[in-house]
Amino acid sequence: MTEETDQTAVTPAAEETMPSEETTMPLQCRRRPSNEPGTGAVSPDNTDEKQRGRPFEKGTSGNPSGRPRGSRNATTLALEVLLDGQAQALTQKAIDLALTGDIPALRLCLDRILPPRKDRPVSFTLPPINRAQDAAAVASAVLAAVASGEITPTDAAEVGKLIDSYVKAYETAELAERLERLERMTNQ
Repeated sequence: MTEETDQTAVTPAAEETMPSEETTMPLQCRRRPSNEPGTGAVSPDNTDEKQRGRPFEKGTSGNPSGRPRGSRNATTLALEVLLDGQAQALTQKAIDLALTGDIPALRLCLDRILPPRKDRPVSFTLPPINRAQDAAAVASAVLAAVASGEITPTDAAEVGKLIDSYVKAYETAELAERLERLERMTNQ
């Protein structure tokens, strides 16, 4: 056999069905049209029609009154209908799985019995705040409570925010009182 007989002849009809270089290249190698003028790509610069923009005026939606208060998700309602009457059996199955040592079922049961706390009460002694200057003594007491382990640093940060807001409120009230006294003095 010769090389000429091993090769198949390509007919004009077969050439049309053969993939071109552009379609056989991987997607990463293909050239994407740019937005430069004259490239044929659609851009705001070369379209005659007005671009769409916002569908509604700013601050106004298609439903100005919003979702009705108390309305529930359709999927949730459908699931409740499916599970209606099966809650006790499903709960018992989860408990049985947890008792056999299924860790995810155990976690599910414990999370329902005793959900993780998001907040806890903090009790420690704070001096009273009667003036804005007393805030320094209170901050010192909070720092001492953290140092002794009575409260965590995170709790101390939250208490510090409360102290700051109290001091600001106190200063605002004191400033309003002083301003009122000054106005009374100037009116006399």
